[in-house]
Amino acid sequence: MTPDPRPVALVTNRVPDYRRKPFRLLDDHEGIDVIAYEDLGQRRALKLLRAGDHRAIIAGLGGRAALPGAYRTARRNEVPFILWASLWSHPTTLAHRISKRPLDGIYKHADAVVTYGPHVSAYVATRRGTDNHVFIAPQTVDNRHFGRHVSQEERAEARARAGAANVDFLLLFVGRLEEEKGIEVLTEAWRQADIDNATLAFAGDGPLRYKAGGSSITANALGPIDRNDLPALYAAADALVLPSVRTATFTEPWGLVVNEAMLQYTPVIASDAVGAAAGGLVRDGRTGIVVPERDTAALSAAITTLAEDLDLRQTLGSQAHEDVQAYTPKAWAQGMSDALRAVGASRAARNC
Repeated sequence: MTPDPRPVALVTNRVPDYRRKPFRLLDDHEGIDVIAYEDLGQRRALKLLRAGDHRAIIAGLGGRAALPGAYRTARRNEVPFILWASLWSHPTTLAHRISKRPLDGIYKHADAVVTYGPHVSAYVATRRGTDNHVFIAPQTVDNRHFGRHVSQEERAEARARAGAANVDFLLLFVGRLEEEKGIEVLTEAWRQADIDNATLAFAGDGPLRYKAGGSSITANALGPIDRNDLPALYAAADALVLPSVRTATFTEPWGLVVNEAMLQYTPVIASDAVGAAAGGLVRDGRTGIVVPERDTAALSAAITTLAEDLDLRQTLGSQAHEDVQAYTPKAWAQGMSDALRAVGASRAARNC
């Protein structure tokens, strides 16, 4: 009886910065072969997968060819297949409705599923017909980077950059300026709130940038912000807002800006269409305020509540910082290892 020396194949679209440490930790513990198809192309990625010798295959939901190809390869090679699931609501376009039935088969017959959080796990259980062998690998960012100490000078500079040097309340949005992020709902809610001596700042770019700014709603469009400047901007903000809405093609899987802001003691206002709220990180009255999606009046009221209550902001921010500590690269890697162990494919597993 000896450990299986073969690596685990991890098929994904790309490897962004925030995935590098989790992947490295999983590699240290299990030994993985990352096959990222965004640059390679899905066909070439599948050729690499088929040419390799792996003891298990993990694949994300993306990739019209990559996902079913990875599943078929696992079955042909008689090795466990683990689905890495992010969705908690299936898109409703015609193409997605057509793909739902074959995808149901992968959900149901995967040897294990690893999810972004309990909201995804609950959805997966309905697709599989069971919650057996469903594990959570929590969403994480570079906690050291985003949780670094921000000096008072840095905070003041970031606040000035956001156009809030002399205001009492700075509300921050970070992300793509698109419909699915709730930009139009936010600008209307901010107009309705009509808070004295307050500023709304948008960090990001996208087709709705023209909505993000204008003296009539005391909002500032900052454009894209360098990653190195984000911790100070989060620290400078009195609250982060993420009012995402469901569309035919999108439901916010998580919203990593929530983790990033919380690491700087910043409370969050989120809609219930945000994965980080449905998944339990943004908890109403604990780490922030959760409002129904597209509910302009509720969002406006939440903004007003935080703008007028400094003690509440400080309490929510402190609890947010406490709760986000559990969302680490190590916890993500552990969730993946738990799934591998459950299907007998962990490096610690023994083969006869």
